[in-house]
Parts: sequence; structure tokens; C-alpha cells
Amino acid sequence: MAAAALALGLALPAAAFDTRATSAFVMDQTTGTVLLSKNAEEPLPPASMSKLMTLYMTFEAVRDGRLNLDERLPVSEHAMSFGGSTMFLDTTDRVSVEDLLRGMIVMSGNDACVVVAEALSPDGTEAGFARMMTERARSLGMENSTFMNASGWPQAGHRMSMRDLAILADRLITDFPEFYPLFNEAEFAFDGRAPQNTRNRNPLLGLGIGADGLKTGHTQEAGFGLVGSAKQGERRVIFVISGIDTARQRAEEAEAIVNWSFRQFTQRDLAQAGTQLAQAEVWMGAEPTVGLVAAETISTLIPVMGADAVEAEVIYRGPIQAPIEAGQVLAELVFTPQDLPQVRVPLVAERSIPRGGFMVRVTTAANVLLRQIAEGPETAM
Repeated sequence: MAAAALALGLALPAAAFDTRATSAFVMDQTTGTVLLSKNAEEPLPPASMSKLMTLYMTFEAVRDGRLNLDERLPVSEHAMSFGGSTMFLDTTDRVSVEDLLRGMIVMSGNDACVVVAEALSPDGTEAGFARMMTERARSLGMENSTFMNASGWPQAGHRMSMRDLAILADRLITDFPEFYPLFNEAEFAFDGRAPQNTRNRNPLLGLGIGADGLKTGHTQEAGFGLVGSAKQGERRVIFVISGIDTARQRAEEAEAIVNWSFRQFTQRDLAQAGTQLAQAEVWMGAEPTVGLVAAETISTLIPVMGADAVEAEVIYRGPIQAPIEAGQVLAELVFTPQDLPQVRVPLVAERSIPRGGFMVRVTTAANVLLRQIAEGPETAM
């Protein structure tokens, strides 16, 4: 294993954010950098934040044609029976999918979630849809999520981790850009039925800090929580908090996290695509070395304060056997800014190196033989 040290001039880390949330996860979506993780892998009651999974699966159903936005779905007695945040639906209604989506996002309608769940469930029940939710979550990499219902209504075994909620938020933003603007809607008055439940509960919307989603949650067991996202310039931050004592504290904490994420960190390109960062030895090649370059521009977050360099290593197993193709992955650039996760970036061959001719192979073999003679026999132990 060979390694070459590089000084990349990364800054010292910003002070860690001291969150009052019992569980939290903050990531810079643009670079994939995790800025904060507190009890983020622990499965907890997600309250209405788990509606995001129902929304994800509804968006999928619309995209693949299993549902249409103007399609009207019936309301069952089970759906009508829910309390808490609702659209005040009853069994005489047939509600469009588009209205149900807004009802879930803006009004946090428990009844709206059940209507969609029963429509998509393989057996027509909310429980059947919840099993689908768990299976789909696993396929998305959400290993600490188990769903017992579609709305987040308190129920034994209904759990999600804060990291899983961040994964889900990332997928919603990335996979469904056509639907994501719905999360930024401040108000939805469905049929004039719920005048006290028309405003989006996300406390960050309209503050001018780039916040544009996603979903609040609250139950007595879970406390106050929020899956949020904000974009400023080319950067987007996703954060999840849970276990806050009051709605006001949730609003204050969420705004503080957004400000900290954007003000204490800045994005910097460490190397442009095609830039040679090191050279690797080549075995039996027409040339003795090959340049190692970044296939894509390497971008990361660094704290805005401090100027101490962080040592980075280019690691590869060498010498590398020829022939080598241009663009072939040969090495990794590895660096670990203090208090931030390690970053590992693949490096590729700058150019092709064909296998050497007869004289190259003879010379290489002779050099190996001479080295072995010079080193002498191994000492017996």
C-alpha cells in the first residue's frame, strides 16, 4: 500500500452546535457532509414527520400512473374516524389526489393519509400500506424505520430515526422536483371546512432564510419535531430535530440550525476535475508512473474560521500492474477535517499506460533480481 501526503489548506472546524433536541441530524445536501449527528440512528416515534414516507410513495404512484392528480378517491369510515390534524373528510366525499397531497403537506391531515393509503394498499387496508412503507423504506436505505400506519398517529412499534428522515427528505427533494414546491405552500383551505387548520406549520417558511420544506411533527411522546430544508445560493441543508419541548422552541432551534449551517461553513473546491494530485508507480508498463487525477471536481465544506492545513493522503496499492486504461480507478484521496467526517474520493488514471515491450520486462526482472541479491536471504527465526 502506497501513500502520498498532500497539504490542502483546510480550515479548522467551527464550534459544534449545542442542540436542545434529544435527537438531531444535519447534513449539507450539496456536498453530502454531515454537520451534526445526535442520537440520529435511534428509532423514535416520528409523529407526523412520517407522513413524508406516505407522500414519497404517493408521488411514486402518480409518476408511474397508478394514481392521477385529478383522480377522486373515496373516504372510508376508518379514514373519517381520525382526530388530530385533519381535512374534516367524511364518507360522502370523493377527494382529488392533488387536494389530498396538499392536505397531507399543509394541513397535516391524518384522514388524507389514510385515504391514499387504502387506495394504494395491496389489501385495501392502512395496515397493508404500512407494511409497504416499511419495505420501501428498507430499499431506500432507511434501516431504522418501521411503519404501523400512514400518518404517524401514535402506535406501538411505529418508529423512524432522524438519519432515516434525512435520507427520506433528500430523496423527496432529489427524486420529485416537480412536487417539492408543494412543501413551500403556506396555506391550503380545503372546501372551507377547517378554518383553524389552513396554515402550514413549518415555522421557517417566509423568514427569508431559504427554507422551503418539509414537515413538522408533534405528539406527547415524541415532543415537537421538524424535518426541514433550506437553500442559500448553491448550497442546500437538510436537518431533522425531535424531542423539543414547545413549538416556539422548535422554531427557534430550527432557525438557529439553518443560520449555523450556512454561516459557519463554506463550500470549497479542493481540486478541479482532471487535476493531477499524485503519481503512482507502474509495474511492467511502457512508462514507469501514471498520474492520479480527480474524475470530478472535489468539493467539500470547511469551517469559515481558522487556516491550519489538514494533511490528506493519496492511497493506492502499488506498483500498479500494466496495462492501465485512462479513467481507471486506481487510488483514493483521503482526508479528515477535525470534528467532521472523513472524506474519501476516488482518483483515476490520467492516461492509458500499455504493457511494456520485451526490453522493459527484461529490465524489470533484472532489477528485481538484483534487489533480492542485495537484500540477501531472510534471517531465520
